[in-house]
Amino acid sequence: MTETVSENSEVTVLLVDDNPQNLKVLYETLKDKGYRLLIANEGEKALDLAHRHHPEVILLDIMMPEMDGYEVCERLKADPQTADCAVVFLSALDDLQAKVKGFSLGGADYISKPFQSQEVIARVKTHAQVIRLERELQARNRELQGDQARILNSISEGIYGLNEDGIIEFANPAAGMIMGCPVEDLVGKSFFDLHFSTASDSEDNLPVMATCRQGVAENQRDIRMLRADGSGFPAEYRSTPKLDDEELHGAVVVFRDITTELENEQALEDARAMVQEQRDQLAHTSRLSTMGEMAAGFAHEVNQPLTAITNYARVAKRMMGKEQPDLGLLQETLDKVEAQSHRASEIIRRIRRFMKKPATGKEILSVPGLLEDTRQFAEVDMRNNEGGIEVQVEDSLPDVLADPIQVQQVALNLIRNALEATRSAGAATPVEVSARRCGDHCVRVQVRDHGIGVAEEAEEKLFHPFHTTKDEGMGIGLATCRSLIQAQGGEIGYERPDDGGACFWFTLPVSGAEGGLCAPEE
Repeated sequence: MTETVSENSEVTVLLVDDNPQNLKVLYETLKDKGYRLLIANEGEKALDLAHRHHPEVILLDIMMPEMDGYEVCERLKADPQTADCAVVFLSALDDLQAKVKGFSLGGADYISKPFQSQEVIARVKTHAQVIRLERELQARNRELQGDQARILNSISEGIYGLNEDGIIEFANPAAGMIMGCPVEDLVGKSFFDLHFSTASDSEDNLPVMATCRQGVAENQRDIRMLRADGSGFPAEYRSTPKLDDEELHGAVVVFRDITTELENEQALEDARAMVQEQRDQLAHTSRLSTMGEMAAGFAHEVNQPLTAITNYARVAKRMMGKEQPDLGLLQETLDKVEAQSHRASEIIRRIRRFMKKPATGKEILSVPGLLEDTRQFAEVDMRNNEGGIEVQVEDSLPDVLADPIQVQQVALNLIRNALEATRSAGAATPVEVSARRCGDHCVRVQVRDHGIGVAEEAEEKLFHPFHTTKDEGMGIGLATCRSLIQAQGGEIGYERPDDGGACFWFTLPVSGAEGGLCAPEE
């Protein structure tokens, strides 16, 4: 007979015996213990029930006609779907050899007839718990393996598992895609021979070799690796040792093709170079524009020493025309000619230096000297705007690292704006140019005027291109200043003083101060 005698599906127990009385006793013993009970009175039916229901525990009689319990157990263990069932033999045999044979076929336990109810209950409970835990563990392992496989299959980077000799034991699908061949073709091959043409020449210096043999993790970028067809590609890889109880068993290698990444980096670098070139061109254009505005003043500046030279030269000619010229006075006159020529030359030198395109790279600059040079350059604007400039520099101010021409252009632009604003307000207070240390990493330069100030609605747009508050302005001055200062690694901004006027500032990085940001104070 074959019968299902309980609907409890927590734990399934299969009772197998050709004796109806024995089956009844087993059933009565276990029926109230919460098990789902299945009954079979011969071997074939037992195998069928086990295959369909996968019981945790099988109580199996040895002495049965046609197919004894040993054969049933052997066939159960040979079937992957029933191999994990706990087979507990039931037999009146008390022969040691019979027990040994049962265990050798995969039996888990042995109960002698006539059996005691408490013994059957205890052994079934123990084996049911063990099998249940084993099945839960196996299910969890399968779940983890499935998760691991899904993760490895979804990763876009190639992954290898290598043994200590560098033989590929595992490769994920991404490795096959990068290599341009099926994953099966990679497994079993030498990682070194597959990816590096110099593998046969010098093994010690090969990438990943130290990881496989010494357990040293590696990480390299832009290294040339070979594909299955022999073509090369730039790659980045990371290798970590594969350890089991601190024993080295090879390496795990994660690698990727960085061809596109390198191309993008080069394109970005080219774009940066183009932006820098355009920035320099705009700055140069701005300087030429400034020189155009200051041309009349500079013409007057240069004309003064030239006029003096002309006059002194005429005096010298008249003195030389006398019968007995005063050589001392003639020497003094010629010295004055030389002094005036130096004065004109210095003016022209400053103009030429300001107008030229800056050389590539930055210099270590003295801020006081730079600001004084700028103040002298702005003397024309001082006279044109009937104003003054006061320079105040903090003691022991450190040198900065910047481009002198570009920084001078920014400072001159801010000073000229301040002089014009002061004149527009009819004020006589000089423009204040100051420099002080700002934190550990930068120097702050500030230009303060007592002019008409900046309208509140215009503050946010001050440094935007083509925004201007001047009737004839182009709106590129402050935008260019911002670009130039940011190129130095500094910042530029505006503050509204409480007592009126305007205050513009910019920062420059201190020479040798590494690892900090040159930003405004909070």
